Parts: sequence; C-alpha cells; structure tokens
Amino acid sequence: MADASYKNVKKAVDYVRTKSDQICPIGIICGSGLGGIGDIITDVTTVPYKDIPGFHSGCVHGHKGNLLLGTLAGKKVVCMQGRMHGYEGIPYSKCAFPIRVMKLLGMEKIIITHAAGSLEQSWNLGDFMVLKDHLNFAMMSANSPLVGPNEDKFGPRFVPLSNAYNKDLQALAFKVAEEQGISNSVHSGVNAMFSGPCYETIAECRMAQMLGAHSVGMSVIPEVHVARHCDVQVLAISMLTNIAVVDYERNDVANHEEVLEIANKRAKTMEAFVMGILEKL
Repeated sequence: MADASYKNVKKAVDYVRTKSDQICPIGIICGSGLGGIGDIITDVTTVPYKDIPGFHSGCVHGHKGNLLLGTLAGKKVVCMQGRMHGYEGIPYSKCAFPIRVMKLLGMEKIIITHAAGSLEQSWNLGDFMVLKDHLNFAMMSANSPLVGPNEDKFGPRFVPLSNAYNKDLQALAFKVAEEQGISNSVHSGVNAMFSGPCYETIAECRMAQMLGAHSVGMSVIPEVHVARHCDVQVLAISMLTNIAVVDYERNDVANHEEVLEIANKRAKTMEAFVMGILEKL
C-alpha cells in the first residue's frame, strides 16, 4: 500500500475519476455495523477499496470495503463503507490515505461514525455520543498519521486540535436529535482511543474515566488528525454498542458480536440521524 504523499493520493483520485466525476463536498465514514448508511445513497457509484491504487482493502467483519459517490438527503457525498485500523498491522500514517483522497474529491465537511464502548454506566446500549474532544492514547508515541515529512499541498506542519470537532456541527446534531425525539439517547462527550484489537482492561477504562473520557474505541482519531490537517470540518458520532467493564465484580466481557448486534438494531436510527443532519448542512 502506497504512502499518503500527494503524488500517490492523486493517482488514487485519478482512478476514482475514471468511475465518477462527481464533486463531493460532504464525506461520511461508516463504522462497524453502520455500513447501511451507504446502502441508502442514491445515484451511487461503487468503487471497491481493492481496486483503488494505494488503498488498504483488508477491512474487518462489519466493514464492506467500498468507496461510494452519490447523493444522500439531497447532498453530494463520498462515503467510506468501512475504515482502516492500526490493529490490522497498518501504520497510522496509512490512515491519511482515504481522507486525503476524499479531500481531493471535493470534501469540505465529514461525518465520522463508529462503534464505541460507553464508560458512562448510566448510558444505554445503542445510545449515541457526539464527540466534543478526544484522548489520543493510541498515538502518543510519535504514531500520528501526520508524523514524517509534511505534505504542504494538504495542510501546514503544525495543526491545532483544540477545535478538532466543529462546534457548529455539534450544535446542529443536537438540534436534529431534538427534532427527531431522540435527545434522551444523544450525549456529548470525550472519546479515548486505544490501539486494539484487544478490548480495554478494567484499569485502562478507569484511567480513561479519570482523565475525562466518556467512551473508548479503536478508531476515528487518526482520521480526525488528517481531516483537520486538510482543513475539513469534522462531526464525529459514536454509537455506544457496549458498556465498558469498570468493575472487577462484573463477569461480562466485551465482544465484537455484541457490537455488531447492537449496531444492527440501532442502524435505522443512526441512518435517520445522519440523514437529518445532512438535510440541514
């Protein structure tokens, strides 16, 4: 798989352009079990990751591995049905690749979805969390996708992340939640990213709680780094598909089957939520 240099990204974009010339101001990333968002895109062109030069195609179960260009809620969108993860053996720098491709396809705003574990024990399975910030445990040792020579054609060397998650887009999400009558199940919070593929230990979850996190996951943050480097506005939404174990007396454990089961049960609500946000962009 090629690195995320402008030259290699442009080669991938040139291939996608042989399939579609659509300009896509809005990007969407579908997380585990949430690929159904892509299934409701109309006038769609489907480009499998395995056919795009430089793309990694080995998505985990629950990720379809397609780049979609089409129309959703009246907006031109480019949608990733599935994402790349560091635990697949890919350096986080490779996560720059699809985001930069989407940027050159016209992306100005991105809606990122993923499955996460709730650290808030009072929240319910299937609730949503709109990210207001993150804790970057997985990439604190020079593992950011932006480490290495800077690509000036995409963005500056030093990128502020105090505004990583766009406040106007967060406010819009909560407005839509109120209109759709789901406010009680939509929260605001901080996501902590661990590298995976193991689910977090009790001690790790407690540490994340003490540092202000409300959920734990294995993705999103590399994509946010690269999107902000490209000056793309970010809205990220977690579907809380399991309640993280923070008590040594509990006997239940997290598992991927539970994640997919809850994601599938709440998929239609997530689709309607994303559609409602898109309509108002």
